[in-house]
Amino acid sequence: LLGLVVPSASAQDLSYREAVLRAVDQFNERSSEANLYRLLELDPPPEQDVEHPGARKPVSFTVKETVCPRTTPQPPEQCDFKENGLVKQSVGTVTRYWIRGDFDITCNNIQSAGLFRRLRDSIRRGQQKILEKARRIGERIKDI
Repeated sequence: LLGLVVPSASAQDLSYREAVLRAVDQFNERSSEANLYRLLELDPPPEQDVEHPGARKPVSFTVKETVCPRTTPQPPEQCDFKENGLVKQSVGTVTRYWIRGDFDITCNNIQSAGLFRRLRDSIRRGQQKILEKARRIGERIKDI
């Protein structure tokens, strides 16, 4: 006998971005937050491998709080971001064939992206200074 696995009629074949947008919608539905969240940044998808299309794929993205209350019928994509709104880093898995509720996403608060960017830049500048000083010391040792 030959078996064939086919997604159910209620499943939809989604792109990586569409699957993440559906996961954001589900996050908003299950959230106890006062306002809706909207996709702020989508990390690149993992490299495509030859797997079963229904297999779970890792996703990583950032959402930001909007001005729209959670009870609004308006889609989050039509809501403006809230000034100084909360930003959450989200990770989890989705499937290419979306079945309602078929996702596993965790979103955690992160500090202002600007703070992390400044810290990262400071560390890089410090590394460059250390490397330059080490190079100069190496040159002095060679001269001895």
